[in-house]
Amino acid sequence: MDARWDELLNRHPRTSVFHTSSWLAALQQTYDYEPIAFTTSRQGEPLRNGLVFCKVKSWITGRRLVSLPFSDHCALLADTSSEQEELLSHLCECTSRDGYTHAEIRPRNVGEPVPLATANLKIAERFCLHTLSLDAPLDVLFHNLHKDCIQRKIRRARKENLSYQSGRTEPLLRAFYQLLMRTRRRQLLPPQPLKWFRNLVKSMGENLTIRMVSNDHCPVAAMLTLSHKTTLTFKYGCSDERFQNLGGTPFLFWKAIQEAKDRGLRELDLGRSAIDHAGLIQFKDRLGAVKTMLPYWRGPSGKAADAVRPWWQIRMTKGIISWIPEPVLVASGRFLYRHIG
Repeated sequence: MDARWDELLNRHPRTSVFHTSSWLAALQQTYDYEPIAFTTSRQGEPLRNGLVFCKVKSWITGRRLVSLPFSDHCALLADTSSEQEELLSHLCECTSRDGYTHAEIRPRNVGEPVPLATANLKIAERFCLHTLSLDAPLDVLFHNLHKDCIQRKIRRARKENLSYQSGRTEPLLRAFYQLLMRTRRRQLLPPQPLKWFRNLVKSMGENLTIRMVSNDHCPVAAMLTLSHKTTLTFKYGCSDERFQNLGGTPFLFWKAIQEAKDRGLRELDLGRSAIDHAGLIQFKDRLGAVKTMLPYWRGPSGKAADAVRPWWQIRMTKGIISWIPEPVLVASGRFLYRHIG
């Protein structure tokens, strides 16, 4: 990316970890997605605004612009309606002119005046986004946790003396990935490629943390978080269902909250949830988080943007995922995810 991109991110208040050059680099290194940004600023002058995409080129799902692949949200970085309208107008022109099936934008819906509906775009999918303010004292944050489903399980984890470790070493990454594969198989989904996580570790550096709890050296639960400015973002979580009663997952979230507070961070972004995933939404509610709607927009209207999101590639494998050998399961993830974006 242009060096001016990082300068804009340092200045703009609505940036997230998904805007960063580190996240874009991991996407490009893993899936060969080329990043591109639209701006009204002239070449050579500081960027006043920006709308970043990756070019997804697939013989299965077509050529698309996505802002951004595998990212929960990615705000349009423009402060005035006129700038936003100009960026979106140029986006729609380029999408049609350059032969893309559609463009997809994933703004974090926190009230910014993004005139997406007037730019020939329409809502294609809706998710829930949970965020937890960390401004309150630690004892208040603990009090706000669900007494039975979260607080009690944290105490259970302490009673069981689960061992805790955090970092980004290769052994920890491999242990995390083994748990992730177990979880994805349980969810009847292929795992993301190990290369993706290795590239994230390499690109994000100290802004990425893997947390894990174990019982007698057996991993029970793990999570991967990313940090940017004053926000800690929960991105991936996994667990061994055989040890669910030990409270490993609630304990990990509480450790993440404690460590974020120690670092002076102000928000925990718990990520998106499918609106029909009642169990996940309820769990995040019980952490005391605030839930908002997270719409994804596509356009220009009337093109392939009206089609259903191409998740059929994964759904068609669900009947066999529960029994196929691990190497085949991993290979299916390596093949599928670059086409999904």
